[in-house]
Amino acid sequence: MKPKELKSPFSFEERRVLLLDRVLFVPEYYDAWHTFQLPPFHDPLLFGNTHPVKIEYCSGNGTWIAEKARENPSINFIAVEKDFERARKIWSKIKNYALSNLIVVAGEALSTTRHYIPSHSLEEVYVNFPDPWPKRRHFKHRLITPLFAEEVARVLKEQGVATLVTDDPDYSALMIEAFHQSGFRSLYPDPWYTPHLEGYGTSFFETLWREKGRVIRYHQFQNG
Repeated sequence: MKPKELKSPFSFEERRVLLLDRVLFVPEYYDAWHTFQLPPFHDPLLFGNTHPVKIEYCSGNGTWIAEKARENPSINFIAVEKDFERARKIWSKIKNYALSNLIVVAGEALSTTRHYIPSHSLEEVYVNFPDPWPKRRHFKHRLITPLFAEEVARVLKEQGVATLVTDDPDYSALMIEAFHQSGFRSLYPDPWYTPHLEGYGTSFFETLWREKGRVIRYHQFQNG
């Protein structure tokens, strides 16, 4: 199936949270969160089993997470991508690869997590190359904040691991500060990251930034 075959199921005026055909639509500029309740992960509308669940934020076109889902059929994956055009590409991969262990959230990460991801329900969290929004006036758009780190701590199981990947040194420092403040323990000593993580997988941005000679920083933080 082609990405364009996924249509937005409502107009802006009719927007609502909706689970449809392996896509959870979480619209922007929305506040009636209580009108929708996400089924349990074991519900057939989601995964239909009790396998471990892992989530990736900033999934982009879905290259990384689709490959992980293909390699690990006994693990369930959630891809979260705010940009609808990119979310469509993830949905297309779900369909074309018949990935019953992957769903995509077309929506904003913090709101989705806060309102619909149960506490202590995830084995692992991944954040791959979030937009660093380097200009000061855009800092409010950054995903990685102490508030987001607190939400990650809530949804992760005890001893669960959050992996954050960036090529941006300033954003790396912010990640380290936010997750240390939220009670996480780094799996790496100072400077709290590694430039290589064997078997992690590749993505569009990982390939792009390596070709440009940038250092990729892999941070891993353990909960509790």
